[in-house]
Amino acid sequence: MRYLPLTPADRIAMLAKIGADTVDDLFIDVPEAARLAGPIEGLPAHASEMAVERHMSALAAKNVSAGYAPFFLGAGAYRHHVPASVDHLIQRGEFLTAYTPYQPEIAQGTLQVLFEFQTQVARLFGTDIANASMYDGSTACWEAILMAARVTRRGRSVLSGGLHPHYGEVVRTMAKFTQDDIVSLPAKMVADADDAAVIAAIDDKTSCVVVQYPDVLGRIPDLAAIAEAAHAKGALLVAVVTEPVALGLIEAPGVLGADIVVGEGQSIGVGLQFGGPYLGLFGCREKFVRQMPGRLCGETVDVEGKRGFVLTLSTREQHIRREKATSNICTNSGLCALAFSIHLTLLGGEGLARLAGINHARAQATFERLTRIPGVSLMNDAYFNEATLILPRDAREVVRELADRKVLGGVSLGRLFPQGEGLRNGLLVAATETTTDEDIEAFALELEAVLEGASA
Repeated sequence: MRYLPLTPADRIAMLAKIGADTVDDLFIDVPEAARLAGPIEGLPAHASEMAVERHMSALAAKNVSAGYAPFFLGAGAYRHHVPASVDHLIQRGEFLTAYTPYQPEIAQGTLQVLFEFQTQVARLFGTDIANASMYDGSTACWEAILMAARVTRRGRSVLSGGLHPHYGEVVRTMAKFTQDDIVSLPAKMVADADDAAVIAAIDDKTSCVVVQYPDVLGRIPDLAAIAEAAHAKGALLVAVVTEPVALGLIEAPGVLGADIVVGEGQSIGVGLQFGGPYLGLFGCREKFVRQMPGRLCGETVDVEGKRGFVLTLSTREQHIRREKATSNICTNSGLCALAFSIHLTLLGGEGLARLAGINHARAQATFERLTRIPGVSLMNDAYFNEATLILPRDAREVVRELADRKVLGGVSLGRLFPQGEGLRNGLLVAATETTTDEDIEAFALELEAVLEGASA
């Protein structure tokens, strides 16, 4: 059927119904400086299809691709090897066509995959239960804060200074519409995570504390100590995991006392994909199950006694009354969840542990080589596959010069924390199983050349 656009009369009637004078009134929350006042300067009004293709190809050719250069970027999105079998299996028709179970019981294959996915995430996180995935890690983080507020009936949340700043921005943006009190602790370029500051910020009005594990600077906080302090005040601990491969080597957050564990599943089965789509992971204690957002798939038997799968719980606003819903973020990233589950199944528990060990060893080799460069030091000596280097000059300039030399040499803290004090010389560097000795040596030689060039 052809798409039939609304008539001017339709638009006027719709605006009148919601009490808006013009369409522009719908965008008042967008800062005026960010709104276009007219056509983009320099952009042609029209061009042929071939001309557009040629122009876009020329722009794309300027990129330095992750697969064609030494790659040390991380900060929440990691380059891991995804077996070809993952991509092959997720493209099978029985998976692609039953992407999301709106009529769930007829999609037994999809429900079984999501059931297995939930089991894998719960075991990985050390939680009693996990849901059938969420939109991405940052929105899952916000949903955890909302859930903690419902459980504790409090509205104050403390964000660790080690939480990824983009996650913090999502939380603060969403909190504008719920009037939650968000306390954001500052990030500091010191070797130890800000455990003491987090604990000191907990009071009798706190619903939850949000701690990344490992944190955005590569440090590993003491979740057990923070959980004990939070529980003493009646608050919950929300642990955020942006690199789930780390849980093959370090203790699961749920085992250490975290009440809700959320994270980004991109590292397992899902490529970098230019920033998305990604995969939100969410697990918690069983006693909180009715406050958990998203879908929950369960196992049952049919009238003939055969094993079957059902959509046990779905507290989305599409399925129940809006005011009773626990979430209005309606994407469960089912295809990415399938990729995650297939990759993790191929690895198995022992394979994940071996993969994590390789990641840590590659990081050790990287930092051992880079810290031999004059003026370069390692901020934190306890890390998984990512840590912060301290450079003798602004890391943003160094990153740009390295990119010009075809080396993607990490993420500058000045970019992540543009308003942060004393962070501009920090460079966040990640290494994974895809990092070769040749990559490390190329990075070291180019970094040394860039730093020597600045001092000459």
